[in-house]
Amino acid sequence: MTMVAGVAGQPIAHSLSPLIHGAWVAAAGLDARYDAFAPEDAEAFAALVEAGRRGALRGLNVTAPYKEQALALADEVSETARGCGSANLLLFDGGLVRADSTDGAGLMAALAEQAPSLDVAGRIVVVLGAGGAARAAAAALKAAGARVGVLNRTEARATALADDLGVEVATADWLGEAALVVNAATADPALDQGLLPKDAVLMDMTYRPLLTPFLAAGRARGLTTVDGLAMLIGQARPSFEALFGVALPDIDVRTAALAAMGEAA
Repeated sequence: MTMVAGVAGQPIAHSLSPLIHGAWVAAAGLDARYDAFAPEDAEAFAALVEAGRRGALRGLNVTAPYKEQALALADEVSETARGCGSANLLLFDGGLVRADSTDGAGLMAALAEQAPSLDVAGRIVVVLGAGGAARAAAAALKAAGARVGVLNRTEARATALADDLGVEVATADWLGEAALVVNAATADPALDQGLLPKDAVLMDMTYRPLLTPFLAAGRARGLTTVDGLAMLIGQARPSFEALFGVALPDIDVRTAALAAMGEAA
């Protein structure tokens, strides 16, 4: 029987996850497919998870706006997902829903790949946003030894995240000492990059476009930048192995993803 997994979010048509996982599925020779699901609202997402619980799906990657709901719907939650308060991976097994988060691992993999000289231990890091992706980023960076501050347009959400994860609410003053600024918000941040140190690293979790205005402004100032595609692939690697139960094929999915985006390799 064909194994079925996929990614759920709203909107989802832009997602490169089906292309990336589909390439791995083909290379591994699996009788499987990885689909995109676009539940319209929380009720529809809950129905999709229930279908998985009944055996229709092997598992789901989860993206905005359903990462926190995914955690709440699970029967079993990994320490990583519990620690960040959101889940981007649901696994269905014998009627149980198991939640995990690979976003933090993806973020750290992207930093290691594109900013290899950066060591966040003992350094100030600012995370922009307060959704599920921001939670995963803050948790991973805190675990790596960084002093993490959260900036969000709605201060109450930033405070809730900080209280939940044991990090801090940042102010503009933090930017002058930031080793890393991660944009985990859906919109381009209104941030004065002139306040940042000359050796600061910028990361954007968005990958369409690959060079976001946030990253372009940083490059213009000579800052090191880390793109969202590196993180997408980084979180997809452990997701694929968990979903399909096989080792990851050694193929270049980034070049294929860039081609699909109309970007140069």
